[in-house]
Amino acid sequence: MTVSSVPLSPLHREESLRKIGERELDVLVVGGGVTGAGIALDAASRGLSVALVEARDFAAGTSSRSSKLIHGGLRYLEQLDFKLVREALKERGLLLQTLAPHLVRPVKFLVPLKHRVWERGYIGAGVTLYDTLGGARALPRHRHLSRRRAFEVAPGLADDALIGAIQYYDAQVDDARHTMTIARTAAEQGAAVLTRTRMTRLVREGGRVAGAVVVDLESGAEIEVRAKTVVAATGVWSDDMSKAAGIPAPFTVRASKGVHLVVPREKIDLDTGLILRTEKSVLFVIPWGRHWIVGTTDTEWDLDRDHPAASRADVDYVLDHLNAVLRTPITHDDIEGVYAGLRPLLAAKAAATTKLSREHAVARPVPGLVIIAGGKYTTYRVMAADAVDVAMEDVARPAPPSWTDRLPLVGAEGYHELWRDRAALGLPLDRAEHLLGRYGSRTTDLLAMIDKRPELGEPIPGAEEYLKAEAVYAVSHEGALHLEDVLTRRTRISIEVTDRGVTAAPEVAALMAPLLGWDEARRRREVDNYLARVRAELAAQEQPDDVAANASRLDAPALLPG
Repeated sequence: MTVSSVPLSPLHREESLRKIGERELDVLVVGGGVTGAGIALDAASRGLSVALVEARDFAAGTSSRSSKLIHGGLRYLEQLDFKLVREALKERGLLLQTLAPHLVRPVKFLVPLKHRVWERGYIGAGVTLYDTLGGARALPRHRHLSRRRAFEVAPGLADDALIGAIQYYDAQVDDARHTMTIARTAAEQGAAVLTRTRMTRLVREGGRVAGAVVVDLESGAEIEVRAKTVVAATGVWSDDMSKAAGIPAPFTVRASKGVHLVVPREKIDLDTGLILRTEKSVLFVIPWGRHWIVGTTDTEWDLDRDHPAASRADVDYVLDHLNAVLRTPITHDDIEGVYAGLRPLLAAKAAATTKLSREHAVARPVPGLVIIAGGKYTTYRVMAADAVDVAMEDVARPAPPSWTDRLPLVGAEGYHELWRDRAALGLPLDRAEHLLGRYGSRTTDLLAMIDKRPELGEPIPGAEEYLKAEAVYAVSHEGALHLEDVLTRRTRISIEVTDRGVTAAPEVAALMAPLLGWDEARRRREVDNYLARVRAELAAQEQPDDVAANASRLDAPALLPG
């Protein structure tokens, strides 16, 4: 059954803010990353009354700064964790075929071989398992390549980079758009989903948590939200939730920084993605439209969690490992974008924890409070179902089991038919494919906007891969409230153009202003804030270490209410 569209418009936000304070909810979700959005969708689809509050934007933290892969994790096979790999590969198949075929797509990877005989057999056996675990195969099987054939698909590699190779398939996703689409699907199932809404304290009644007080950061209004259970999906901020409840942390979450570079596609002559071993883990070279994403690092981070900063050392580390296998080195001048994210890794765990996977844990440390942490992006849906199952102890009324494995996300239904007929959409083929790969069947929403206002069919100056309609749609349907939301997460302009979106910023702000009621001063402030952020990030990337990079990044002003 197709549910009518619920745009995350400014009006929808106003109505949601009003509703969440009017009656007790079944579930209040704190955190708008992929796990929190998944929990809101899982709970709402079971018929529960749900609100989600996020202090910044959907996917503003870890969930917009991943390697953008939907994968089982080849490295877990080496650790013999077949259950985890099987679970992740099953989720990969669901996303590719049913849940988000418009957002998740196949990607080829080449594994260079450096040792004769044993390496091909060892890695080949692992990739064979990778092809067959997780149920029906959603992607083509791997294949073995000779040295000559490997260089045909990877002519940009240095002569000594390999003696042969194995090519296999995985999948990729625009993580920020996917997270936002999950939240939008939750809204279509009846959830109130709110960004720029910070939880300031939990409401206690005796020994139980009975809700939370939240502040609308746009207006300053404070709202008490009553709920039978509060579910915290706050990633690297998980320990803060235990402090807010005044209880010992049921598990400890540590932050690990991962840095990625974005470079133009023409700078690396490959017809395939690449996976390279490093002394610490692996380095991916991932095709990304007209670009490559290269990463990642894995270093401890105990500085500012809102704005993790990439240092010169991080950038040099990635470049050094990449250039070690390339025929023509990549330089700092070639870099279009850099982003840093924090992985929430489970550390020490207490007996109160309900352990549900080697990768994630769910705890109910006091009645009315559920905390989930750890995990990986690919298995967000499993994590969400686990969290809601635990939360049902406090909801105390019957609800069906999770069925999100059969619930397509917004834009999935009708996508295949539109893709098949994309030449008839009235756009250049590359434009049609671009829109379909971002909006799926909701591409028709944008085409209707362009039909009414033909100027919205023009490219955004300074970011010509995107149309003006996309900036407008980000506000009218996708919950964007600030210029940064559009340039960094609804689009990827901030990492895909060499000037980091400086040229596009005034143009996009002008498109957003009428929908959000910005006057000239507010529009100018949004642009100035964004430009200051770009300057701070670029300055951080010139600093030698984390401490100096963190200090430079924090020079940028925080977003302020209107």
